[in-house]
Amino acid sequence: MEQQGIFDVAEEWEVRGGTTPFQGRVTGVRSEEVLMPDGSWARRDYQTHPGSVSVLALDAERRVLVLRQYRHPVRQRLWELPAGLLDVPGENPWHAAQRELYEEAHCKADTWRVLADYYTSPGGTDEALRMFVATDLSAAEGERYAAEGEEQQIEVAWVPVPELIRLIQAGELHNPTLITGTLAVHAALTSPGGLDALRPADSPWPARPFEG
Repeated sequence: MEQQGIFDVAEEWEVRGGTTPFQGRVTGVRSEEVLMPDGSWARRDYQTHPGSVSVLALDAERRVLVLRQYRHPVRQRLWELPAGLLDVPGENPWHAAQRELYEEAHCKADTWRVLADYYTSPGGTDEALRMFVATDLSAAEGERYAAEGEEQQIEVAWVPVPELIRLIQAGELHNPTLITGTLAVHAALTSPGGLDALRPADSPWPARPFEG
């Protein structure tokens, strides 16, 4: 059997009877019947989502900016990367990431690259996330952003990449974006070309097309 290229491909199976039994302010629930390869129909329910961005901010000492905040569905305070929603259709994810880094950490970066694009949980939601790595960091100008909700009790820490890897392997950290980002930046830092080999910050993103 001929080996196929290792890359994801776009594909859409036939759907019938689609409904949206719930639509919240940001996300909703979609219920559809999907035609299976054997000719049967199977119901698939999934969360609809506008998309997200996250930022792995890396300082000159190769420490990562992490934030800890309460996440009600899992009843835990999780260490995470700065992240946020793509609230506006067609919003440039790079601009959204810059906003999140300012709002959550009062920080800015002179150099940005795409670290990874992925679907957060493709069996249950259509959420697509673009993760950036931000370097050449400095404090943002002006007043701090007025936090709301869970963000009012955010804790901030700078943790070396090897220590984050140790904590992930020990089962002490559970946020999927932090885990993905830590392993991805370690791979980039230890690969030929380093961070310079990553894609530019304005690279196309087919999962969530955006305006320049």
